Amino acid sequence: MLKDWPSGERPREKLLTLGAQSLSDAELLAIFLRTGVKGLNVVELARELLSNFGSIAGIYRANQQTFCQQHGIGLAKYVQLQACLEMSKRYLSEEMQQGCALTSSQATKNYLISELRNETREVFAVLLLDNQHQVLHFERLFFGTIDAAAVYPRIVIEKALEHHAAAVILTHNHPSGVAESSIADQQITQRLTKALQLIDIRVLDHIIVAGHQCYSFAEHGELS
Repeated sequence: MLKDWPSGERPREKLLTLGAQSLSDAELLAIFLRTGVKGLNVVELARELLSNFGSIAGIYRANQQTFCQQHGIGLAKYVQLQACLEMSKRYLSEEMQQGCALTSSQATKNYLISELRNETREVFAVLLLDNQHQVLHFERLFFGTIDAAAVYPRIVIEKALEHHAAAVILTHNHPSGVAESSIADQQITQRLTKALQLIDIRVLDHIIVAGHQCYSFAEHGELS
């Protein structure tokens, strides 16, 4: 029984003593689940779910039917989980709300991760900024298999002019989970950078989201 564990090893007590960052994925999930089921304490149930879905991200991505088929899990927990996910996204969106200046590259990455990590297909989007690098707008523009032929500079330019942007951050996701740039990614970046330069709009970065990881063209010196 979990109540028989030393207090310093119980997830809730450990969080209060050492902070949430000290907890494993199973321990964090156990706090969300609150109770175990017959034959499994709450931490063991959390470990079983992580094993079945592969990761916390896999749990978040599960549809209602798949999630509720799990031993000891029902509709109420699915609703709670989706509410937690949406609250996290809204918190990060507020961090990047209109008028917020980009002072942290990590905050930018966290926001883009929250927007794109659960997409099951490739999505290409732009984060539009003013000349003080304050956020004007974020918009998904292209969907499906992203390559140089599928991303139209005209659409990106129209959207940048519509919001009077002075700079942009390009972004797209890799559903494969590989946080690396491909030749196609590099071609897209070069093509859009040249097109936007013609109307005096700077490309500050191109960030690839792969699960909980990001790849920054600027940090790797790949912006022309």
